[in-house]
Amino acid sequence: MQGMIIAGTHSGCGKTTITLGMLAAMRKKGLTVQSFKAGPDFIDSGLHSLITGRPARNLDLWMCGESYVKNSFLMNSQDADISIIEGVMGLYDGVLSTASLADKLDLPVVLVVDAFGLAESAGAVVHGFAHYNRRPGGHRFSLAGAIFNRVASENHYERLKASVRDTPVLGFIPRNLQFEIPHRHLGLVVAEESPLSDENLRRLSDAILEFVDVGMILDTLHRSNAEAVGEVSPEIRGLPPRRVSPLCRVAVAYDKAFCFYYEDNLDLLQREGAQIVRFSPMSDSEIPRGVDAVYIGGGYPELHARELSQNVSMLRSIRNWADEGKPLYAECGGLMYLSKGIRDFQGIFFSMAGVYQFETQMKKDRSKLGYREVCLNENCLLGQKGEKIRGHEFHYSDILSLHPSLAEGGWEGVSEAYSVRDSNGREMGCEGYRVKNAFASYIHVHFGSHPAIARNFMDFVKESEWKT
Repeated sequence: MQGMIIAGTHSGCGKTTITLGMLAAMRKKGLTVQSFKAGPDFIDSGLHSLITGRPARNLDLWMCGESYVKNSFLMNSQDADISIIEGVMGLYDGVLSTASLADKLDLPVVLVVDAFGLAESAGAVVHGFAHYNRRPGGHRFSLAGAIFNRVASENHYERLKASVRDTPVLGFIPRNLQFEIPHRHLGLVVAEESPLSDENLRRLSDAILEFVDVGMILDTLHRSNAEAVGEVSPEIRGLPPRRVSPLCRVAVAYDKAFCFYYEDNLDLLQREGAQIVRFSPMSDSEIPRGVDAVYIGGGYPELHARELSQNVSMLRSIRNWADEGKPLYAECGGLMYLSKGIRDFQGIFFSMAGVYQFETQMKKDRSKLGYREVCLNENCLLGQKGEKIRGHEFHYSDILSLHPSLAEGGWEGVSEAYSVRDSNGREMGCEGYRVKNAFASYIHVHFGSHPAIARNFMDFVKESEWKT
């Protein structure tokens, strides 16, 4: 098993483009490729999966810790010829940076440098990134080489290459490649909307194979990974053994409006005996029959609000499910879907399921972004009172008139199950809104952040009195 990390000098330097190109090029060479995304991002990992044909995984040291991350990498890489991890932000950015991940996994790093506006100064940039980790207390990893992005010409590339003294230059991507992934307010367009045409991917993979020394990269990886990263644990450390008890069926909302899920969350539920049943709030008429719980993740419900609002039978099915006290878990976009309605960027109102008696409204500016640590204020489907779990928050919408309604007693039967802190330990108030057994939050929880979440979820479902 071979692996590498594709890192960048900064956000926007082209590491996603080069990662996608490298994945496509390796597939074209007939290799089985497993991809990963450093950090909490859903969208990049979804694009990876379009190319590899395998679920991409998030490796996040802050949310899940070193042991879980190592085991996730090793377990999911077992049957792959090569594993490629896309970094997050700049190589050294953040307390638990891409560099720290490379250190923990003992993997070589390929550095992406945006060459636009650079010539001989590129050598100083690469030298600085190569030597910065050698400072006292720095991370230990090898810089396998550099790839230049947005190079104007062969002459430009030769000047760039000649300026680099102590790090292999692996190649470049031409500026005129005309490859671009569509963007919107949360970032790139999601994989479910098929933003990568076959022609675009062919052009990108051909550019990698033509202008980047893929053979040199594979040789570097072979030598760098001559010693195994570690042994795969038969069980992820801290998790109880896999259950063999009877299945519960969990309906997972999955379509263009709802597609933000950590793949590990679904894996961990299945490990605990769940059978995942996908359904579409946009096109299906009701919750799948015979399921025991519903899970609605994040996504872009605001972009599909009209279709969601017009699917009255599904909205009724969701509302009746919650009213009957059946287990329902929702995150971010799922919370918006369970509200009375969504006001889009133009202020147009679209009715939603009405499980919660508040509206949500889109904003032009970002509302919240960052890691979150949650302490449970009460027993719920994610765990027991006092337990701590971790996740990430990123949204452009807000809840309208939330706390005044609670303060005035206008929300009978509603509780706030979360006490929330940010990654620096600052108090952020209460969150996690529970009505009967419906539970919704803006926070995307990673079930790998606490080894008992998936088991608590399944126990909660199995022990619910309504269960048939």
